[in-house]
Amino acid sequence: MKSLRTRAIVLRRTNYGEADRILQLITPEGRQSVMARGVRKEKSRLAGGIELFAVSDIVIGQGKGELGILTSARLVQFYRHIMEDYDRMQFAYETLKRVAAASEMVDEPEWYEVAQEVLMALDAVTIELDLTRTWFFMRHAALLGHELSLTRDVDGNRLSPDETYTYDVSDQGLRLSPKGEIAADHIKLLRLIAAKPLKALAQIGGIHDIIHDCELVARQHAAI
Repeated sequence: MKSLRTRAIVLRRTNYGEADRILQLITPEGRQSVMARGVRKEKSRLAGGIELFAVSDIVIGQGKGELGILTSARLVQFYRHIMEDYDRMQFAYETLKRVAAASEMVDEPEWYEVAQEVLMALDAVTIELDLTRTWFFMRHAALLGHELSLTRDVDGNRLSPDETYTYDVSDQGLRLSPKGEIAADHIKLLRLIAAKPLKALAQIGGIHDIIHDCELVARQHAAI
């Protein structure tokens, strides 16, 4: 394998030996596993370029088997404000954990874009946390092949703006329910979230009262 220069987000860091680390990375080329030799030494030139909650410019060289060797790492963007809010920090950890697990099953380049956009949104306090969570869970489900249907209910009927629905965990979709918490405004917002990037969604007003319900539906669906 020739050297690969790419952007990367660290998903997991595991200490190895006295001074090394094995890194699980997500990149625009997909998932990468690399050895960062000597990175735990005080004067390591690699250490500053492999922070969590950051985008780095890296170079991966030839290694043994599927484990590459990290030969260069430079921090491009560090989302430092995430560390200032406990709930945002916890969801950042959850995002990296979920992307690490999901990319083992479905190794798609889109995971990098998803992780980067979530970190960007978590760093921006003006973007509601529930919106970021909803967006991530919907992308997570779609990339794993079970996108939430926002056109038909679990019985195959078209969703109606005059009806209310509830999320049916067993049938993995929306079910018609007279006392359901999901109404036309929720479905409209979920459709927008499924179609647009977080930066664009952040400009939409009037979602505060319904976004938590949307987040709950998206989280339940992503848990399948």
